[in-house]
Amino acid sequence: MARKPGNPTSSNSPAVDHDVIRELAKLLDETGLTEIEYERDGTSIRVARHASAPAGRGWAAEAPRAAPAAAPAESVDPADHPGAVTSPMVGTAYLGSSPGAKPFVDVGSQVKAGETLMIIEAMKTMNQIPAPRSGTVTQVLVENGQPVEFGEPLMIIE
Repeated sequence: MARKPGNPTSSNSPAVDHDVIRELAKLLDETGLTEIEYERDGTSIRVARHASAPAGRGWAAEAPRAAPAAAPAESVDPADHPGAVTSPMVGTAYLGSSPGAKPFVDVGSQVKAGETLMIIEAMKTMNQIPAPRSGTVTQVLVENGQPVEFGEPLMIIE
């Protein structure tokens, strides 16, 4: 016996309404949500998007797979690098003194011990992070406005 699209094959097996699924997926795109669930007459449909981060962050589903291939080229983990400057606290890192301001330092900048590298905001307090040694900034490992953890590498000074 042929089954018509959208009709159930038996009374206890409800039909999948593809139009509802399409509408829910469209709502995910429009609202930026990652998951939505719809229930009607005892039938529940959940549509979720877990493969990639929001497009505004610039991450693609392929990025996690590409990173391990590039990792062997890096000989030292930034956290283990002898010139790593680590975060002394949990907070939000700011590379400049105010929004839109020029960063305190860039890659290639010569710094002296005690010179301000960035600011970490913790509990509404702006904490200047000084260079622990003199040298050249070879890597900036955080972005402006990025949350940071205690001990997380922020920069490399060689």
